Amino acid sequence: MQQFDTLRASSLYCQKCQAAMPVRERLLLVLQEKEIYDYLCTGCASSLGQREVTAGDMVRQQQSAARRGRGAAPQLFLP
Repeated sequence: MQQFDTLRASSLYCQKCQAAMPVRERLLLVLQEKEIYDYLCTGCASSLGQREVTAGDMVRQQQSAARRGRGAAPQLFLP
């Protein structure tokens, strides 16, 4: 299903806080073929997980946003 291609977490369980907490997504690492994001608890700033976005996923996301009329999508340049 294409509707779940860009799934992002809004809250995750934190063992320190012992509750489901809202999370912040922080860009951790940019590589040529993917980007890695870290999810941080908003209560205690613990790392709760990671999400990887490949170059193909980024291109598909930009194309679908452009088709829906959300303005000009940023360009992705790959060597």
